[in-house]
Amino acid sequence: MADARVVVLCYAHLMIQQQFLAKQATLSTARLRLEPLSEQHFAGIFAALQNPETNRLTGTHATFTPEVVKDFLTALPSRDDRADWAIIRQSDNVFLGEVVLNDLDTNNQSMNFRIALAHPAFFGQGYGTQATRAVIDYGLDMVQLHRISLGVFAFNPRAQRVYEKCGFVQEGIERHALLWDGQWVDQIIMSILASDARGQP
Repeated sequence: MADARVVVLCYAHLMIQQQFLAKQATLSTARLRLEPLSEQHFAGIFAALQNPETNRLTGTHATFTPEVVKDFLTALPSRDDRADWAIIRQSDNVFLGEVVLNDLDTNNQSMNFRIALAHPAFFGQGYGTQATRAVIDYGLDMVQLHRISLGVFAFNPRAQRVYEKCGFVQEGIERHALLWDGQWVDQIIMSILASDARGQP
């Protein structure tokens, strides 16, 4: 009987996760609107991929053609294993970046988190913090995840402070996880659990 209950609970979680990932909501904060990422955001996404500092902070070595980016964005609405949002400033509808829950592990009720602001001009204004809090709440409360994890490179202490404010806890370090401009960079692994205290606005 115990095994049967586990199977039923796992199936129920799977249904909830797929429901809220396949039909993800638009999220709102004091200054932001997080709307499901799609091909209508191509210009903002493609421009962000050309920004050297954004690529450095995300450890992005690859280059992407317009066709590859368009195909990826076009396929997103049919995915039920991830949720991607465009970060839009409510005051003027400017595209600020993207925020993502991906790498769904249904058996262990966990996902990975990542966020990328499109340009350094948007750094340090609280946008990342608001977007992170909104998506963490959605993942833990609506998708009913148990754990959300992330990796942040050691040369990005600003982002690490944001994650800590939002309730993420450092778990360990992946040494020399990234080779960037001839230098090896460690990656800090962090997570937040459904039972953890979340940072206050």
